[in-house]
This record gives sequence, structure tokens and C-alpha cells, in this order.
Amino acid sequence: MGQSDNGIIERAVDAWMAEDVPVEEETAVYRKRTARKVSFIAILVIAAVVAAGIAMTIGTYPISFIDAYRVVWDHFFGEVWDPDADYLIFEWRLPRICTGILAGIGLAAAGVVMQSILRNPLADPYTTGISSGASFGATIAIGLGISLASGTYAIVTGAFVFALIPTAVILAVSKMRGASPTTMIMAGIAIMYIFNAMTTMIKLWVSPDQLSAIFAWSVGSIDGATWTQVMTMLVFVVVGYGILQLCSRRLNVLSTGDESSRSMGIDANKLRILCLLVVSFLTAGIVSFTGLIGFIGLVSPHICRLVIGSDNRFLIPASAAFGAALLIIADSIGRVVIQPATIQVGVITAFIGGPLFLYLIIKQRKGVGQRA
Repeated sequence: MGQSDNGIIERAVDAWMAEDVPVEEETAVYRKRTARKVSFIAILVIAAVVAAGIAMTIGTYPISFIDAYRVVWDHFFGEVWDPDADYLIFEWRLPRICTGILAGIGLAAAGVVMQSILRNPLADPYTTGISSGASFGATIAIGLGISLASGTYAIVTGAFVFALIPTAVILAVSKMRGASPTTMIMAGIAIMYIFNAMTTMIKLWVSPDQLSAIFAWSVGSIDGATWTQVMTMLVFVVVGYGILQLCSRRLNVLSTGDESSRSMGIDANKLRILCLLVVSFLTAGIVSFTGLIGFIGLVSPHICRLVIGSDNRFLIPASAAFGAALLIIADSIGRVVIQPATIQVGVITAFIGGPLFLYLIIKQRKGVGQRA
């Protein structure tokens, strides 16, 4: 560090020490910033609700935005005034929408945590291979009938077990000497390609019906969702999201570095392992029903971070709300672009996330070049 750098730091410290800001003013500024963050989260929640209402209007049966929510309200609190609309919304459209909302919440929250613990904006369950591992486990259960459980939980169990493999690889790489967050991301991408190759091999062996089901997994879809699936996903999302939100303060400390975490009494390795296990649990619970839906965990945290900063206490709920709205919007786009056919939601999110992923890579490389 040169003398000019030292001079800049000294002047900044002197200016900070010279400031005599009243405590009341500091408190007011903090409350104002907090209110802005809470307002942003509220706006995103409203956007998700509006997106869900618009999604309920899409289809061959015509129904307006107001009538759609009237049907929902009357179903729970009043008399059903239109049995046809009630059946259509609650048996076909609303399970799909709820599945999209839960998937968006879970994948976005997982993305925030992955980026925090790896200190890399390129990290999310998709780019680190966790989604691919979970999808491979589900593919084995669908195509070969191999799983540690049976019945309804066969796919979920297979997805969770294989989601742990990329997690274990990332943890092993993190303990290597000289390993950087970028190295861990590259290891996850390598695992992702391996799992994708093995999934392709299984496709060559299965029957046409099984191949069709596996293909739906590979592109990501929320078609054909049922209330049973919604309730199962709800358990995964509520438990996983709740644990991650409870860890948000410690994640703020962890993002500053392992040394800082240890100085404040936080075991960085244990926290990192816990969060990776929860992310695997959460991702497996979603992927086992929706297949591979990429980039939600990448796009949502990045955009929300530009508005409210990196405080995980607010970033996790903001990204979750944004992810829910984004996934519902992406699914709605896929349903109307080439009607009556449907573009799978995973394809739409790839169109959105791919360019942003490229932008982040270029931006990160420029940052490395400037620091060199």
C-alpha cells in the first residue's frame, strides 16, 4: 500500500473521528433506511400478489382479475357464486400458481444464502450443482425406480440425497489451501455437468413415458401441480426459509470473512455447513416437484441487493418475494407467447438469467483486472 493510500485512509479516519453526529440523528437515519427496505419488501409482496391474480386470468376460460380474487375470497369466506370458475381456479390454476410462488421463494432465499456464505454473486443452487444433483436423484427414482424411500417420498428422498453430493464437494474444496469462492463455484459447475451427463445416459435406457417425465424435469415446469404437492413443498419451504432467516444476522458476519466471524464468537465452518445442508434440503424439496428451474436464485438477490444492500435480514425476504413474482411472471409469459402451446417456465427463466449471468461474469473479471 502506497503513501497516497495511507493518506486517504488517514483522512477518512480523521473525518470520521471529527464527526459529532447526535445519537438521535443517527437513529433517525437508521430508521429511515429500515423503513425504505421494509417498504421495498412490501412492494415486492404486492407485485407477487398482482402477478398471481393476473396468472389466474390466463386460460381458455375467461375470467377477470377482480373476479378471480372474488372467487378465491368467496371460496374461503362466502358462498360460491360461480361453480365453474371456482373449480377451474382451485383445481387447475391456483395449485400451479402456489407451486410457482413456493418455488420462487425457496430458490431465491437459497441463492441469497449461497452468495453470502461463498461471498460470490455467481453462486446459487443452480450454478453450484445442487439443483442438478437433486434433479439426478429424482431422475433415478422416476426412470430406474431406485430410492431410499417408497411411494410419494421416493422422489423427494432421492433428490435430497444427491443434492448433498455437490454440497460435500463444495465443502471439501473450501478446505483446500488457497481455495477461493470462485474455485468453489467452478467445482459446483463441474459437478453440475457430471450430473447432467449421467441424467442424459439414463434417458437412453428408459421407456418413452419415463423419458417424457424426465424431460419435463430437465427443463423445469410447474404444470400439473396438485394441492398434495403444494402442501409438501410448503413444509420444505417454511422450514428451510425459517432456518435461513434465523441465521441472517450470523450470515451478515460470515460475509465479512472467517476471521471476523471467529472474533465475534461465530464458528464459520459450522455455520457454512448448516446453511449448505438447509439449502440442499430446500432445493431438493422444490426440484423434486418442479425440475430444474435455473437462475431464480441468481437474478433475485442481485437485483434486490442493488436496491436495499447486502443486509441478509432484509435481503432474504426481499429476494424471496421477488423470486415468487418473477417465477409467476415467467410462467405467465410462457403460457401466452405461443398459445395454445406452453413454453416451460425453466426455459423462460434461462432466457432472463443467462444474460445476467454473463454480465456478472464480465463484471467480476473487470473487478479482478482492476485490482491486479
